[in-house]
Amino acid sequence: MSQSLVDNPTDPDNPADPTDPAEAAPGLARPVGSGAGPGRWRRVDVRHGLRFLLRRPGLLLSAVVLVLVVLASFRPDLFTSQDPLKGVPSQNFRSPSGTHWFGTDELGRDVFSRVVHGAQLSLKATLIAVLVAFVVGGLLGVVAGFVGRWVDDVLMRFVDVLLSIPALFLSLALVTALGYGTVKVAVAVGIASVAAFARVARAEVLRVRQAVFVEASRSCGARWYSVLGRHVLPNAAGPVIVLATLDFGSSILAVSALSFLGYGAPPPAPEWGTLISDGRNYLANAWWLTALPGLAIAATVLATNRIARALDGEWSRQR
Repeated sequence: MSQSLVDNPTDPDNPADPTDPAEAAPGLARPVGSGAGPGRWRRVDVRHGLRFLLRRPGLLLSAVVLVLVVLASFRPDLFTSQDPLKGVPSQNFRSPSGTHWFGTDELGRDVFSRVVHGAQLSLKATLIAVLVAFVVGGLLGVVAGFVGRWVDDVLMRFVDVLLSIPALFLSLALVTALGYGTVKVAVAVGIASVAAFARVARAEVLRVRQAVFVEASRSCGARWYSVLGRHVLPNAAGPVIVLATLDFGSSILAVSALSFLGYGAPPPAPEWGTLISDGRNYLANAWWLTALPGLAIAATVLATNRIARALDGEWSRQR
């Protein structure tokens, strides 16, 4: 920009007058007097988000399913008042009905109540697993990508070793070494997912580190921790968060698989995998003992995957 334009911003030879809201370029901040305050932009964003959901009934249904599962894990009394551990032997093997929505098991316990209370145990383990993978894997990826040189080589070879072992086998080995229990199963599943987070975090840090604004910040004398905290991490976190949403569904399956094999909380704890394992012996005369808890797991996994897909590409393309 020439000095004459700076001294005389209202020069008639300058057609792009920044004080004219009608002539302002798209994407630039509006002047204070144009009436486009923060409240207006918030209302626009809310309307845009509602339109985005209403045009995608599958995404809306997925969000509803996930909200119900989260509510069940924190407030199971909102959905059922029955005790998941108390059975009535005279009412065993009752098929699904208005009294017992998911039927009853071999001891007369309400299966719906056990599924609802089991959401707390399964989601607790899943959240711990995703948190372990996110923190440990993200830290390894950030250090490898930002420091580089021999540190990158050492950390990535360690990640390659983790990737060479199937996740379920690695989880089995870890949970055998750590012992049985919900938290130990969650830690084992989280460590098995570290490699994927490390690879994604490293790739994003390498991409952002080469950006022009990062180079400009370094050339201005900014310290390395300032560049990392203000520029690299905020711009590299998006894909890692999307991966965490995707890994949420995978972790539910992994935790349920280990619980199915008997590594989770001991009976009579109603973990989802344990419910399926207990019901497999009665498939011939009580299919609902396995099918309906399995349907709850499948619905939760599909809902999280659908939301992750929306976060990954659909939302950013619609903005």
